[in-house]
Amino acid sequence: ANVMLLSFPEYLGLEHSELYLQKIFRYISFLLALPVLLYSALPFYKSAYSGLQHKYMNIDAPIALAIVLTFLRSCYEIFWQVGSGYFDSMTGIVFFMLVGRILQEKTYQQLSFDRDYKSYFPIAVTALKDGKEATKALPDIVVGDTLLIHNNELIPADGILTKGKAYIDYSFVTGESIPVLKEMGELIYAGGKQTGGNMELLVMKEVSQSYLTRLWNNDAKKQQKTTPFTDVISKYFSIIVLFLAITASAYWFIQGNDMRAWNVLTTILIVACPCALLLANTFTNGHILGILSNEKMYLKNADTIEAIANTTHIVFDKTGTITDSDHLQVQFNGNPLTPELASAVRSLVSH
Repeated sequence: ANVMLLSFPEYLGLEHSELYLQKIFRYISFLLALPVLLYSALPFYKSAYSGLQHKYMNIDAPIALAIVLTFLRSCYEIFWQVGSGYFDSMTGIVFFMLVGRILQEKTYQQLSFDRDYKSYFPIAVTALKDGKEATKALPDIVVGDTLLIHNNELIPADGILTKGKAYIDYSFVTGESIPVLKEMGELIYAGGKQTGGNMELLVMKEVSQSYLTRLWNNDAKKQQKTTPFTDVISKYFSIIVLFLAITASAYWFIQGNDMRAWNVLTTILIVACPCALLLANTFTNGHILGILSNEKMYLKNADTIEAIANTTHIVFDKTGTITDSDHLQVQFNGNPLTPELASAVRSLVSH
């Protein structure tokens, strides 16, 4: 914005007596454009260079080229006093593209749910120390802690059952809906849900080192990750833009109009800036994630959406997980409970 303000003498067409302001403002614009070129535009250079290293032209390649060419051309016009340069356009490109990147990140964060494994655990659990109960945050759980797990509570860390009998529902981890019986001394993995009474668990691994965490962060399948749809489009988009820019500028060079050739080259690269293409994927995937989460269908990441588009077969398994196995009728048989017994039963309820 400051560079554009300094270009006002050019926009307003000042008189000859005020032309010295033009020169001063041009040099100031050059100084202000330097940090934009050398620092602010670094994300585009790094992305374009990384793509070229892998013999791949990504969507940032024409952007980076447009920034550099516009800067060099502006330097030529100002220092050789043949024009006013385009520092305002160059800095504007970088500014709006960076704003677009920020908007992209913010949109993704707002429209998608937190796909971190911690999202499925409670914020805190009940820990036992010297026979007394105390609330403890998940990050503070260490090896050797004793946790009191109530009915229908998730197990946040791998541990050994030290008291009580456990019926663990591992449907979130394995997809099996039938609870698994665990006796004292047996290892219980994080991510399961206790469907029995209260139990005590001796922590053997911290939350960040648990089996569920390692399963969630498993990178084994990432090697088979396919190229995102936008990257496929951007590859051809970048090639077409560069081809048009070079062809059009070469035509004017052949015609002997060097100034027009440079104008055409930089203009095509600038005007063809793929801002909409950069944001389209984020908006679309974010909106789809929001729709699916409202229907209680959670995807680990947005790449799954594009993978679904290539699905040819769907196999349904794990009867009792996909289907509803929780509709049970509870009937009490026996003598009516005394107030003392009813109070004892209610004390075991976790909600």
